[in-house]
Amino acid sequence: MSPILNVALLGYGLAGRVFHAPLIAATPGLRLHTVVSSAPERVAEAHPQARVLADPEQAFADPDIDLVVIATPNDTHAPLALRALARGRHVVVDKPFALDVAQAREMIAAADAAGRVLSVFHNRRWDADFLSLRGLVEAGALGRIAELHSHFDRFRPQVPDRWRDRPGPGAGLWYDLGPHLVDQALQLFGAPLAVHADLGQQREGAQTVDYVHVQLRYAHQRVLLHAGSLVPGHGLRFAVHGSGGSWLKHGLDPQEDALRGGARPGGPDWGRDPRPGTLLRVHDDGSVHEQPTAAVAGDYRAYYAGLREAIIDGTPPPVSATEALRVMQVIETGIASNAQRREIAFG
Repeated sequence: MSPILNVALLGYGLAGRVFHAPLIAATPGLRLHTVVSSAPERVAEAHPQARVLADPEQAFADPDIDLVVIATPNDTHAPLALRALARGRHVVVDKPFALDVAQAREMIAAADAAGRVLSVFHNRRWDADFLSLRGLVEAGALGRIAELHSHFDRFRPQVPDRWRDRPGPGAGLWYDLGPHLVDQALQLFGAPLAVHADLGQQREGAQTVDYVHVQLRYAHQRVLLHAGSLVPGHGLRFAVHGSGGSWLKHGLDPQEDALRGGARPGGPDWGRDPRPGTLLRVHDDGSVHEQPTAAVAGDYRAYYAGLREAIIDGTPPPVSATEALRVMQVIETGIASNAQRREIAFG
């Protein structure tokens, strides 16, 4: 019988409460043992079996804890991960991995020295639409890919009073949604040749980046990553164009809304997108034929199931720290590109 891994979750804000806690609780072989939070009543209401602590050091020091999940503000990711690894715990860090490449390398070195698994929660690899896109690309259904347009737009005209929107290290949309967009692009096409980023502030009262438009240049492909905060009606998620046709996808994967609404992961039709996208195929005579894409279900639980196997059986983690480091290299290059207003070679 496989052992049960005791998990300590640090932070019970949006990431901890909506994503990590429900997914941990729904993954066989994992037990949400401890939550480090300043809101014990909130934790107890949803997870009465979990112990609530105020100090993360208590969780790090507890020999019963196998895995520490860090879902705290971005500027705390590296310090907390280093302390947990020093105590011999396996570690998951919510995206972004760190504030910069130097921190990410330090964390990887600490994990190697401790002989522990270090992974980053790039859950959007298990979005239904990305799984569909990856399948189409790998099957060659679109021919030779020329362009990928990847959007993660929102309409949030009011600037909220939260740490993500206040000036400071790790704040802003490039650190928030950028890692998702970048990680998906790297999974499809690998490292780019160059990065050209336009990071801006568009909303009245904005103090951090709330507009992202980034081009990743490859030898043949161009990948355009876009995230805006003043986009009320566009709805495009992916547009992919190749020598054999195009694929268009509107609307976001449904799992986040389901989790926000309190749905339990794994219920009936979990992760099934009602808008699976449209494939446009070019015939020999040049005519274009539309056909719906077969629905593929997304499932964020696959991340934690893979992580459990990595810890217990020594299999590769679902997201390696090396892959997450590459994402941080693109994030950092994008910041430099924006500051210098030019394309910067990558690598």
